[in-house]
Amino acid sequence: MLIGSILRGKGTEVATVPPGATVRDLLEVLAERNIGAVVVSEDGSTIVGIVSERDVVRRLNERGAEILGAPVSSIMTTEVRTCAPDANVDELRQTMTTHRIRHVPVVSDGRLAGLVSIGDVVKSAIEELQTEKAHLVEYIHR
Repeated sequence: MLIGSILRGKGTEVATVPPGATVRDLLEVLAERNIGAVVVSEDGSTIVGIVSERDVVRRLNERGAEILGAPVSSIMTTEVRTCAPDANVDELRQTMTTHRIRHVPVVSDGRLAGLVSIGDVVKSAIEELQTEKAHLVEYIHR
């Protein structure tokens, strides 16, 4: 299965914040959308970084509540792993597991095309297994 098929099912909308947004602004986006990460982008299509709820928690622990007024750029991950819509889901799942990454932006023609979470990847694997099981059961009952 390809990443593009996950995006067809979940959609391509990606929450973004500019690097100058405050961590407080970031938290508002995370809470309002009930999501775990946002892409940091100046224009909504290029990737400057990514920031997750885990990043916020770690920085809160290190620096305290002062971090809430700091810019997102001060806590974001700048070396962002991305994938293309034609990437293989199994390979991405392995990469996400190996590198302990929970969110991977999808890039097509140099532009942000979606965001895939580990939950999306696991869900697709479960659906694939259920489909295979149904085919095997049908085959056995013939």
